[in-house]
Amino acid sequence: MVDSDSRPQLGQIVQIKRGRDAGQYGIIIKLFDDRYVLIADGDKRKYDRPKKKNLQHLQCIDYVSSEVQSSLIETGRVTNGKLRFALAKYLNDILELKKGDKFNGERRCN
Repeated sequence: MVDSDSRPQLGQIVQIKRGRDAGQYGIIIKLFDDRYVLIADGDKRKYDRPKKKNLQHLQCIDYVSSEVQSSLIETGRVTNGKLRFALAKYLNDILELKKGDKFNGERRCN
C-alpha cells in the first residue's frame, strides 16, 4: 500500500480522470518527472504502446502491485498478462469490499 500524498511509484494503480479513457484503470510503468508518467493496462494499452499522462489527470490509488513493480525493477519490462492480472486482482478485491460494505453481510426481505 502507498500513501496517497506520496510520490507515484512503479506498479501503482491509477484511475484516469480526464480524457477519452476517463473512468478506466491503468498501472504506472515509467516515471518521467514530477508531472508525467507512462501507464498501461495490458489490454487496450499494451506495454509496448503506453499512454503518457499528466499526473493531474490521474487519481493515484493506494495500491501497488508488487509483481509488476519487481518485474519492472529487475528486468525493466513487464508482460501484458501480468498487467491484466494485477488490474483484475485489484478490481476483484475492491468489488468484493464494496459488495460486503453495501449489504453488511445481511439479506434484505421486503
